[in-house]
Amino acid sequence: MHYNAKDRAFEISVRVFTDDLETALTRANNGQKIRVDAANANPVIERYIRSHFSFIAADKQRRTFSYVGHETEGDAQWIYLEMPFSGSFTGGLLQQSVLTEVFSDQTNLVNLQVGGQKKTFVFRQNQPVQALAFD
Repeated sequence: MHYNAKDRAFEISVRVFTDDLETALTRANNGQKIRVDAANANPVIERYIRSHFSFIAADKQRRTFSYVGHETEGDAQWIYLEMPFSGSFTGGLLQQSVLTEVFSDQTNLVNLQVGGQKKTFVFRQNQPVQALAFD
C-alpha cells in the first residue's frame, strides 16, 4: 500500500501465486473451475478481493476502493487496487485475509508506505484484521 500524495490515493498491489489464487477462486465459486486467464476472470477476482480486503479509516468510515485489474508475472498474479484517501493518514483497521481460507499457514505481508515512512504488517488466519499506524 503506497500513498500517492499527488493523486490523494493509496495504490495497492497484491501479489499471489496463480495456482493458489485459482484454487481460492474455484472454492469461492462453489467448485466451478476458474482460470485467471479466462475472459470472465476479472469480476470473479474482484469479488474475491472485495471479500478479503477492506480498510476502515480512523474516522470509522469504510473506505471504498476500485479494482484496477490484474496481470501475470511469471507464476504469480499482481492484482491492482486504488483507494482514494484525502486528508492525513492517522491509521485505521485493515482486513487482509487473501488465501487464509485455503491455507491455514498462509502469511500475508502488507507494506504500508506513507510519506517517508514505511512499516510492514503480518496477517495470518488467526489475525486477519490489524490496526495500521505509525508509532
